[in-house]
Amino acid sequence: MALHFTDENFQREVLESDIPVMVDFYADWCGPCKMIAPIIEELAKEYEGKIKIGKLNVDEELKTTEKYRVMSIPTLIFFKNGAAVETMVGAAPKKALQEKLEGLIG
Repeated sequence: MALHFTDENFQREVLESDIPVMVDFYADWCGPCKMIAPIIEELAKEYEGKIKIGKLNVDEELKTTEKYRVMSIPTLIFFKNGAAVETMVGAAPKKALQEKLEGLIG
């Protein structure tokens, strides 16, 4: 199951993580966000223990949303060793996300 990231736990769960992290910046009202939600859940199960995968609600977690200049949603930001290493904006197919995740592990 995808984790739930907040302004409060972002430092600990994402930036200080000892494994790579993918953060899905989303909103409940966002159609494309709803389209990729099942894919995010599938990937969270598939990569459990290798990559942390979670969601951050842009309407509730304004500090982190502003820090990473998220202007469009869904935005997926990939973190490795505490740094944002790649960003994808918009709904993407599962295969494209898997390729990005595999790149984080390798």
